[in-house]
Amino acid sequence: MRLFIDGDAFPNTLKPILFRSIQRLNLEVFVVSNKPVTIGKSKLIRYLIVEQGADEADNHIVELVEEGDLVITADIPLADRVISKAAHAIDHRGELYSVDNIKHYLAMRNLMEKIRESGEMTKGPKPFNQKDAHQFANQLNKFLAKNIIKI
Repeated sequence: MRLFIDGDAFPNTLKPILFRSIQRLNLEVFVVSNKPVTIGKSKLIRYLIVEQGADEADNHIVELVEEGDLVITADIPLADRVISKAAHAIDHRGELYSVDNIKHYLAMRNLMEKIRESGEMTKGPKPFNQKDAHQFANQLNKFLAKNIIKI
């Protein structure tokens, strides 16, 4: 299993949490972004900077991801695309996307986008906080324990 990070919107608060997991479990990691993003310095981490443009990083992740890989992203359409390749996706708030729930999240995202396009004012996502970081750490550890650590 490899780990892919949609790096452009990855919260700084989560970088130490993720880096510890990478080192502890010896995970191969790809950080894909449109600009330089650093999680930490390790021979296990490859930084891939793609061209500027909508969905360039997403397209690169989808091109590289394989069955069983994990993608960390807050981008619901990207999560849908990687799940369709039998990979896994977790967002930075700890939501594990799956075949069972991704279409619901995608439909809600698309509905909210249409509402905004019609001129309706909607609330954006709530600010990222420590509770979110804790939920992310718990979900990541739970996922890794189930999918990597074989005792």
